[in-house]
Amino acid sequence: MNKARKFSTYAALLLCLDSLTAGAGIALAADGPSDAQIVGIVLAADTIDVNYGNIALKRSHSKAVREFAQRMVTDHSAVQQSVIGLAATLGVTAEDSPTSDGLKQGAVDITAKLNSLRGKAFDSFYIDNEVSYHQAVTGAVDSVLIPSARNAALKSALQGAQPLFLRHLEHAKMIQADRSAMAH
Repeated sequence: MNKARKFSTYAALLLCLDSLTAGAGIALAADGPSDAQIVGIVLAADTIDVNYGNIALKRSHSKAVREFAQRMVTDHSAVQQSVIGLAATLGVTAEDSPTSDGLKQGAVDITAKLNSLRGKAFDSFYIDNEVSYHQAVTGAVDSVLIPSARNAALKSALQGAQPLFLRHLEHAKMIQADRSAMAH
């Protein structure tokens, strides 16, 4: 991996980790984010990954990358719909927070980078970013979102979604480890 791409991937990882676990102090506050903010964080994270997946579906010619991207679009769209439905049932309206705002801002830079790349450079950056993104998300779900959820149904939904996110991480790592899987 060249130094510029490695830097971009690490910068993206640090931005995601900072946004999810520090987020201007909100996620580490004694009482953590509110349920409405958790819904906002989950919706932002899912929307971002759906958008990344849609870009990959348009730009990648790799079967492995395209299959992974389609899985991200399908699964994260389903999680979005579940969260929207649960929030409606609970009477919770998603709220922005420094964490969701940080995710959205970071996504602007990653989206621009994804849209600037082609071929294997695109595939490598996309998969590297997906590994970093899912590492950050699964870490935040375990360490911040689940412990902070006050509503039992929301906490249960987060716990139920975590295995899916971990499978995404493992899938992305498999593609990342086998760069030949990204052959066009």
